[in-house]
Amino acid sequence: MIKNVGGIDRILRVIVGLGILSLAFVGPKTPWGWIGLVPLLTAAIGFCPAYLPFGIKTCKSESKNA
Repeated sequence: MIKNVGGIDRILRVIVGLGILSLAFVGPKTPWGWIGLVPLLTAAIGFCPAYLPFGIKTCKSESKNA
């Protein structure tokens, strides 16, 4: 998989993911809070499948010599 999620994007995904996930444990305790795992997972692996059809890439381009 080619990484398409950059540093700031990853940080925002972790913050949003933890915020949504907290809904499963604190506050309304709704099962919808488990959707927060999606942004956490995409931040952890650095790849977002939703970016592919649009050609979005928020990370720096990798050099071909590396």
